Amino acid sequence: MRNSGSYLVILMCTLSLILFSCQSTTQKPTSSFSTEISGPYFANGVHNGWADQSSIVIWTRLTKHPEAYMKGQQFMDITKKQHKRYRKLITIDSLVATQLPEGLTLDDMIGATPGMSGFVQLSYFPAENKAEKMSIDWRQVNDAADFTTQWELKNLQAGTKYMLELRASAMPDGEVTDELFGSFFTAPQSDELAEIDFVVTTCHDFIRKDDGDKGHKIYPAMSKLDPDFYVHAGDIEYYDKPLPYAFTKEMMRFKWNRLFALPNQREFWNQHTSYFMKDDHDVLADDAFEGMTYGQVSWEEGLQIFDKEQFPRFDQRYKTIRWGRDLQLWIMEGRNFRSKNTDPDGPDKTIWGHQQKEWFFKTVSESDATFKILLNSTPILGPDRDSKMDNYSNINFTHEGKEIRDFINQYDNLFIVNGDRHWQFVTHFENTNLWEFSCGAGSDEHAGGWKQEDKRPQHKFLRVAGGFLSGHVSSDEDVVTLRFKHHDVNGTIVNEEIFEKKLNGNN
Repeated sequence: MRNSGSYLVILMCTLSLILFSCQSTTQKPTSSFSTEISGPYFANGVHNGWADQSSIVIWTRLTKHPEAYMKGQQFMDITKKQHKRYRKLITIDSLVATQLPEGLTLDDMIGATPGMSGFVQLSYFPAENKAEKMSIDWRQVNDAADFTTQWELKNLQAGTKYMLELRASAMPDGEVTDELFGSFFTAPQSDELAEIDFVVTTCHDFIRKDDGDKGHKIYPAMSKLDPDFYVHAGDIEYYDKPLPYAFTKEMMRFKWNRLFALPNQREFWNQHTSYFMKDDHDVLADDAFEGMTYGQVSWEEGLQIFDKEQFPRFDQRYKTIRWGRDLQLWIMEGRNFRSKNTDPDGPDKTIWGHQQKEWFFKTVSESDATFKILLNSTPILGPDRDSKMDNYSNINFTHEGKEIRDFINQYDNLFIVNGDRHWQFVTHFENTNLWEFSCGAGSDEHAGGWKQEDKRPQHKFLRVAGGFLSGHVSSDEDVVTLRFKHHDVNGTIVNEEIFEKKLNGNN
């Protein structure tokens, strides 16, 4: 019996070694994430949106891990021919599998930030008066909406810095698994004399970030200016750019999640009042409009993901906000209400939609703000490339573009700030009141689309490189000054335009 037992032990050990060896040689690459999940966490931070004097919308998402998986596998690239074919397919398996190494899932890929169900508690209070702290009961995130949740805070104090405290837990009133602290400003009242600083950017994505795993250099550069508010004028991420192309809703969410988890972006958005605008690449693909699809995703689904899931929601999608006595903003919506680019030009062809356009005309004419800024996701003056047909500076939107430019030209204190273009410019037509400031792409690698030597007569400034735009409004006795500055990605000023208004109406 002793010998039989010894043989049995040897046989079992041998089989175990063989089994272990087989498993070791055939198993797929694994994530460096711990298999023991103790979350949920706030790897995507907190965003805010649509702030005015008394309200703001707060957004967050719960994640399985405290950070994105930056040591994940790289996506497989596909050819332009393959992309052209795949974007017309609707089969989920074929579209996801085209860009994943065999045996891997999206959670194994670089930047993966998988979501997790759980509960969040939100508290907020004026920075100078914690005794007024308000707490909202624990609420469960919406698993079907990518594990996100939102709050609309009302009855806030104007011109006030607020602090945010968010806590995560797997169960309501359970053990706190993560904490997040942030802040935001509300806008001053319309009769308040206030010095205002703001920044505007456009066009950046994960694959063209310029600060390694941290994200984009513009964010710490903008943060040093301590802006009262920030505007992203659209093309925040690109579904129709590679590594991966986002042919499904799952892949679209993947791209948002890894962008939001970049430390530079996350830290900035946690701490600053923000207005997020969208453009074509944020909905489906280049020059997107109603009726289009991208892979498996419809136009309506693309709008749903941006407007109601991945960003602070506001059903009207456009808004005017007064920032004190001397500054008023108009945040315009350039996708939801537009006609097809291919429709014939004429009085019925529109980008803003007739309701939004009439609202703009009415609210601008009623405003007594010293300076007015129209924020549009695409250019209104340009110039733009002849091959484009997606905005008011293009020939196929001539009718409505002229109508809007004629209206703006009535005012010597109304300025256009646009996104979309990957180069910085200041356009001004002599003997008119028309001025347009293009903030430029978020990194030097992302810049392009125009030749530096192609400087037109209307260009007061032209720079084909990355960076951002800042603005500063100040008052000295009876003179109010608005300064626009273009910056490179590190924050260095590369151009400045100064406008002054005397309060008695004389320039």
